[in-house]
Amino acid sequence: MAQSRSDAVVADGPLVFVSGQAPIAAGGTVADGDAAAQARQALHNVGAVLAEHGTDVRHLVKLTCYLRHTADLEDVRRAADAYLDHEPRPACTLVEVSGLEDPRFLIEVDAVARLPRDRPAGER
Repeated sequence: MAQSRSDAVVADGPLVFVSGQAPIAAGGTVADGDAAAQARQALHNVGAVLAEHGTDVRHLVKLTCYLRHTADLEDVRRAADAYLDHEPRPACTLVEVSGLEDPRFLIEVDAVARLPRDRPAGER
C-alpha cells in the first residue's frame, strides 16, 4: 500500500483525489538525499493508490509536487518524465516548501485522476 495518512478519496463523480504521497518504499525505507529516487517513489505510490481505485497514471489530470529545494527541480523533472511517459501529460504545479512531515523527505506529491470513461463512477 502507498504511504500516507489517507491515500485517496473518490468524489461524487469521475475523479480520484490522492492525498500527499511521501517517498516511502515498501518496508518504510527512504532514499535519503536523492531527490530523483524520492520523486520516483512518490509517483509510484500515487500510481498504487490509483490502481486501488480503478485507474492509473495515464488518467492523471493534475499533480502538485511539494519540493524542499528548487535546486532539485531538474532531477525531479527527469524522474517524472520517465515515469509519466504518456500523452497527454497532467497539469503540474510545483510548490517549494520549508519542510515536510519527515526531515528526510525532499518531495511529496498529490494528484487528481479521472476514472476511465468505460468504468462507472463509484465502482471499485
